[in-house]
Amino acid sequence: MTTPFWCLLVVMVIPYLLSTSTGYVRVKQLGSLDNKYPRAQAAQLEGVGARLVAAQANAWEALPIFTAAVLVAHVGGADPEKSATAAIVFVAARIAHAFAYAANIDVLRSIAFLVGLASAIRLFLLAGG
Repeated sequence: MTTPFWCLLVVMVIPYLLSTSTGYVRVKQLGSLDNKYPRAQAAQLEGVGARLVAAQANAWEALPIFTAAVLVAHVGGADPEKSATAAIVFVAARIAHAFAYAANIDVLRSIAFLVGLASAIRLFLLAGG
């Protein structure tokens, strides 16, 4: 399996890790996990809990973009080393994005988002030769 495909696996896991973190905060802030209405309960979160919910939603939104970029780069015969670098930068940016979101560091969050987006675009451009 190529490095970009491994990176895709990591990016796929990020929203689940954020969900687990949100579950911890739900218990801490609201006293328990409501498995019947988890989204309604998550909507009640404040502070870091609310930011983790938003970070998870953003991670889900980034996943199809990165998936398409990795597949297009692979099918388009992009340079493997350059593709690997772009994919690793994307993963690092998405991890930084999640931490910045949780820590409420908006400028770093925006920079991480833009770096990730640029990395995905780079993968598309590499496919073009």
